[in-house]
Amino acid sequence: MGKNERTILLIDGQSFYASVEKSAYPEYKNKPVAVGDPDRKSGIILAACPIAKARGVTTAERVFEAQAKCPDLIVIRPRMQRYITISLLITKIFENFTDLVEPYSIDEQFLDITGSLALFGSSEEIARQIQAQVLASTGVWSRVGIGPTKILAKTATDNFAKKREDGIFQLGPENIEKDLWPLPINQMFMVASRMTKHFVRMGLPTIGHVARLELGDFKRRMRREMGKQADIQAEYYWQTARGIDPSPVVPSIRGKLKSVSHGKALRSHLYKKIEDIEVVLLELVVEVCRRARRHGYMGRVVSVGAVETDGERAFHFGRQLTLPHATSLTHEVAAAARKLFIEHWRGLPISRLFISLTDLAGDDVYQLTLFDNRPAAYAIEHATDSIKDRYGDTAIMRASSLLNSGVARERAGQIGGHYK
Repeated sequence: MGKNERTILLIDGQSFYASVEKSAYPEYKNKPVAVGDPDRKSGIILAACPIAKARGVTTAERVFEAQAKCPDLIVIRPRMQRYITISLLITKIFENFTDLVEPYSIDEQFLDITGSLALFGSSEEIARQIQAQVLASTGVWSRVGIGPTKILAKTATDNFAKKREDGIFQLGPENIEKDLWPLPINQMFMVASRMTKHFVRMGLPTIGHVARLELGDFKRRMRREMGKQADIQAEYYWQTARGIDPSPVVPSIRGKLKSVSHGKALRSHLYKKIEDIEVVLLELVVEVCRRARRHGYMGRVVSVGAVETDGERAFHFGRQLTLPHATSLTHEVAAAARKLFIEHWRGLPISRLFISLTDLAGDDVYQLTLFDNRPAAYAIEHATDSIKDRYGDTAIMRASSLLNSGVARERAGQIGGHYK
């Protein structure tokens, strides 16, 4: 790599969820393992180990489909808290090599090791050290893409390192034309099926076809194919094809919070009556307000979204209401949310509800009102938050959540919709 180039790694945990489970159950070492809910045959496979994949099992397919392909498949219920814990442990291992570690997903992280080469050796040597330490500590095998930019490191991992026995591949100016450019256009980062069709219609079937064009020529082709607003997309794809990406690896990727939201998919046949829907609506508001207070925010705009269904078609509505003053008090947000829902609900069964709080401001100062004791209300909310933080989400709940229509108890045992 050039004298002034960065050295960036994108490290991916192979079949991450399944690898964690196989590490926890050594007796499954040579058996096909997938992560999903074994009690829900129509549920999806979240991850499959290499042995299972070799027998045709794929992620996102139904459990019963996977078991039909692989009758001896062992399906293990996901443990999301366990996976988060392992992911954080892996981050700590990476931080022994560099303080520039940026999580990309639960099983992928960027590392800028430019300043670490003099201490730990070449990029390949560092990659091998990391692979060994992660494997010994967690049982997860890592694939490592190396490049002078984040986009090339990511591309090196996805298209090359994952296919190599040693799990390491370096992609840079010296081999981008030979190795990357011959690949089909659908293997370029952020090019899905719809965009692939556009490129093929333009006569650009490979990544190299895009990379070799002058930017002005590519923009003209994109405008003819996709309209006058395609210039920004054209520049992005042209730079991606050439591996251009000035974005740095940053340890913290959280910017200023712009919204706080929460949603829930529902079994529509159970949510036909307003008294049942209101229970979930309130539970969502409780969680949104709690999150807002945790981050030190209040919001002035309350939004409600819902998906209704008649059994064949789905109808979505989303509405918002601006409050007279910013708030993160449950009763104030709940009143606005209920008003919005009642005004715009057609009366059909609900398959999804969504609440958000936007137009955020810090909660260090809030508006007093003539008739409500807002300081006392906030004191009660903060006390409730403290109890939940210490003893769990179910330590203190509203009585309505104990009804059959409540989902808060079930949700408390989950992370991202999956069991902890």
